[in-house]
Amino acid sequence: MTRSFCSLLGSVGAVFFGLMHFGSACLAAQGSEAQYQRAASLGERLRGAVRGADLGYRWSEDGSRLWFERPGEDGKPAAFEIVVKTGERVASTSLDEIEADSPWALRLEPTRAWARTRRNGARVQLRFVNRTEGALELEWLDGSGSAKSYGTVAAGESRVQDTVAGHLWRVSTEGGESEALGMIEAPAGGGAVFVDGPAGRGEERRRPRRGESGPDAEELDIQVPEGERRVGRPSMAPDGKHVAYLFETAGEHREVTLVEAAPSDQLQPRAQTFRYDKPGDALDVRMPRAFSVESGEEVELDRGQFPDPWSIRDLHWSEDGTRLYFVHVQRGHRVVKLIELDVRSGVTRAVIDERPETFFDYANKLYVRHLEATDEVLWMSERSGWNHLYRVNRSTGEVASLTTGLGEETVVRAVESVDEEARTVRLRLRGLYPDQDPYHDHFARIDIDTGAATPLTFADGTHSLEFSPDGAAYVATWQRVDHAPVRELRRSSDGGLIAELSRADASAASNVLARLPARFVAPGRDGKTPIHGILHWPSDFDPSRRYPVIEEIYAGPHDAHVPKTFRLNREPQRLAELGFIVVQIDGMGTNWRSKAFHDVAWKNLADAGFPDRIAWMKAAAQQYPEMDLTRVGIYGGSAGGQNAMRAVLDHATFYRAAAADCGCHDNRMDKVWWNELWMGWPVDDSYLASSNLEHASRLAGALLLTVGAMDRNVDPSSTMQVVQALIEADKDFDLIVFPSGGHGAGSSKYGRRRRDDFFIRNLYGHEPRLESPPASHPLPQTNAPR
Repeated sequence: MTRSFCSLLGSVGAVFFGLMHFGSACLAAQGSEAQYQRAASLGERLRGAVRGADLGYRWSEDGSRLWFERPGEDGKPAAFEIVVKTGERVASTSLDEIEADSPWALRLEPTRAWARTRRNGARVQLRFVNRTEGALELEWLDGSGSAKSYGTVAAGESRVQDTVAGHLWRVSTEGGESEALGMIEAPAGGGAVFVDGPAGRGEERRRPRRGESGPDAEELDIQVPEGERRVGRPSMAPDGKHVAYLFETAGEHREVTLVEAAPSDQLQPRAQTFRYDKPGDALDVRMPRAFSVESGEEVELDRGQFPDPWSIRDLHWSEDGTRLYFVHVQRGHRVVKLIELDVRSGVTRAVIDERPETFFDYANKLYVRHLEATDEVLWMSERSGWNHLYRVNRSTGEVASLTTGLGEETVVRAVESVDEEARTVRLRLRGLYPDQDPYHDHFARIDIDTGAATPLTFADGTHSLEFSPDGAAYVATWQRVDHAPVRELRRSSDGGLIAELSRADASAASNVLARLPARFVAPGRDGKTPIHGILHWPSDFDPSRRYPVIEEIYAGPHDAHVPKTFRLNREPQRLAELGFIVVQIDGMGTNWRSKAFHDVAWKNLADAGFPDRIAWMKAAAQQYPEMDLTRVGIYGGSAGGQNAMRAVLDHATFYRAAAADCGCHDNRMDKVWWNELWMGWPVDDSYLASSNLEHASRLAGALLLTVGAMDRNVDPSSTMQVVQALIEADKDFDLIVFPSGGHGAGSSKYGRRRRDDFFIRNLYGHEPRLESPPASHPLPQTNAPR
């Protein structure tokens, strides 16, 4: 195909980047008001473009039948019921038309103390049918448990309430002496809730506190040493002869003060002060102590086995009450032990002693499950170089691997359940199939004695499972960024397929998007390790043109961050609508690959996988020549804000412009747990090497800093200290402070618009939202010229 004049002009201009001018005919649409409006309307334009992605399903009470929806020929969902044992399928009634005697009707559940919404799913509707003699009030219980009223339903009437699966609703009588009748968690598919009266009284329990065991532990009159305090509730041995407590010595208790300069309810500014421990601070220290219930005497134990504790956790008694186990995570996260205390002799020993050369990812990979019947413990470890599950004999220390035989690059993502009677565990795994994306979630059941695996998922996609009430079957939903969701009904015994329930249809999305998001894999810095990422194109993509590239970055080592599920209306796609190709990449240093892959982040958060990201984009541009790597931008928030600014400090010959929101620009300024886990303790020179503050004078590109002045997650002073360093270095930059904004304020509507403007100016070279851009558009030269 002959390339257009605009495309050729852009290519020639790229050679002389510092002097480049584009003709107005090429760029008239880029950054125009109309284009901004089109980007803002992306969600509306995609509405209805995917059929069957959020269809509902519901198990019968005994698990023998499943009600489900699938796309009908008329475009509306069609309802069916399937007999799980045989796979026999019959047509059914939609949930919004069922009657009160239907087995699929919903009833209120007893009210639970401290109930709150814990998950967000697909959009659904609940039809509340009031069969009482008085009006009812509907309240949504948010993530903190606070109730928000959504109005009333008159006696004998019904009302349809829009919600999402997983949201919790409480139904109460209306009036001054209102009474909570019960609650309902919106299921997938929604349905009709028939309210006849109170649902009964649930088990009322106060909210548990960290470190507590059961409510029956006996309180002893013991002397608390000066300078310590007892925390949590006691942990009583099964035989009742001994009891364990945690005692705490207070640390420094650093406080951060924020000034709300523009509060919404008063003229004068207001200060907020809260506790905020930072790396290197003296922290609260907890220590276990065990006592004889009969005599009250303390059991002597060797505290030398667990020095400098970051945490003492997972207290557990042996079945005969003679041994107390607990997990010791040493500060610095390079030593993790399972400690055993024999309360008869006071002998303390380490059953398991993990000492990685770098860090033990206790936040994501610490798992302990005691198997009392066999005197064993299930333990997670990366000792082989990959995260696996092990069975350890508590008496002998003998170790048996349960998962290293699953595959060379398989890692255990999580233990989903343990069946001690059947001696099996169900695991969420990554890297199970070598020919698939190693970040896909798959599931398998593992025999604890032999390690034999029964795979439960198979398709080339990332999976989620929901089991029937009797556990005999499950619904497996799989999808990818480039493949709409598919739902399957499978047997739990062998993972066998009973029936495909539904397959979402995304073909109509081609009427909106020229291309769906695409997966791409290329070798990283070492020339061999596969690096995975995705690309987003503008909906009006023209393959004859060349587009600036923007990377959305978040290189936090606690996880992997490139999406694996199917959703077209993501922020990178909205940004692409302004005339960019937007990419997302998981470079080295992020989680859920090998230990060596992860260790790149150790004491080196400045790396952020940039050598892998740059190699990936160069390889992608070979396959997709419309990517103009002479015009590359980058943006991110929080840890991604730190990463984005680092791009124009260390890699400004590749990244031209960076937008950094609420960045933790110096790891000494940020929360203690996250930063010490990856940067280590005590605080050393590695913190300086990774600090944007210390290296601000190296800025060699365009930089937009945004920060919420009321950010309680990342101390906003971290951004302001970078601002001061840039001023002292006489560097040009843009700054937006949101006086009442919290964490992520740069992703607000105003923040996104200003970020869009920033990239239009610095990657297209003209003022945004002009219907008739100037005849020539020199790209701005910010800070150091190339």
